[in-house]
Amino acid sequence: MLQFLKEMMDFKFLLTLSTLIGLFSLLKTLVVILRWAWGSFLRPKKDLKKYGSWAVVTGPTDGIGKATTFQLAREGLNLVLIGRNPAKLSSVSSEVQERFAGVKVRSIVCDFAKDLENGIKRIEQGIKDLDVGILINNVGTTYPFAMFLHEVDEKLMESVIGVNVVGTTKVTHVVLQGMVERKRGAIVNIGSGASSVLPSYPLVTIYSATKGYIEKFSRSLSVEYKPYGIDVQCQVPLYVSTKMTKIRPSFFAPSADEYARWCLRWVGHDAVCVPYWTHSIQSLAARFLPDAFLDWWFFRCFLLLREKAMKQQHLYSKES
Repeated sequence: MLQFLKEMMDFKFLLTLSTLIGLFSLLKTLVVILRWAWGSFLRPKKDLKKYGSWAVVTGPTDGIGKATTFQLAREGLNLVLIGRNPAKLSSVSSEVQERFAGVKVRSIVCDFAKDLENGIKRIEQGIKDLDVGILINNVGTTYPFAMFLHEVDEKLMESVIGVNVVGTTKVTHVVLQGMVERKRGAIVNIGSGASSVLPSYPLVTIYSATKGYIEKFSRSLSVEYKPYGIDVQCQVPLYVSTKMTKIRPSFFAPSADEYARWCLRWVGHDAVCVPYWTHSIQSLAARFLPDAFLDWWFFRCFLLLREKAMKQQHLYSKES
């Protein structure tokens, strides 16, 4: 009898414990959902002009960078546009000034792949008298098509690492000087789901690794410069319809303009975030899938893309 009562007490204890664990898990899930809904749809956007009257954007002539440039101008911020193509910089600058009267624009030529040292000097000189409150590190480059590492030539390897890692780091270093003096600022580094969401990104390995650097770089700087009133953030887009991705807009692949609107809603919140709401759903879903499955699936997808690109290159070389 005593043994039976003891077993019953043990059963009740285990039942109570499992119930508490279940309730805790349910509560934790509910908190995650509410936090996501608050951040994505309900939280007020920060007044970006409080960081300063000027914003610096790298890679502002196409895609996310260009769309973000126009969104910043809509907020009334003056702009420093940094890119390698003088003609494109001039075109974007003129378009901004035509659409947003009163917004000042400065253009600085910097080829992140070929002439970074001199470009950084021009950036340093170009912003030294400005109240730069926001830096959008958007510049980036990747492979022309999916490739195995042994096929990547030295020039391409140096370009991807130089632009994505060295360029972003040096521009951040230059812009931080003034932010520290003024004790305010916001830095947004554009990362990628290739490193933050997926366990691997085969056949685009160096690109993925550079974006992994960007995330760790941002997380560390966020802690490092929070006491100075500087918000540092890595934003993680998944697929966005741009010239680089060559995909059409869809429910899960917004246009660059639509993505940029969500991008600015998240400035100043969280060290790492997935700003676009359908991207965050995809990111959450990926966590529940086995890494082995994701590795297999993306390796298969990129092999198919590689095969298609190589066929196109072969046809092009025969025609030319």
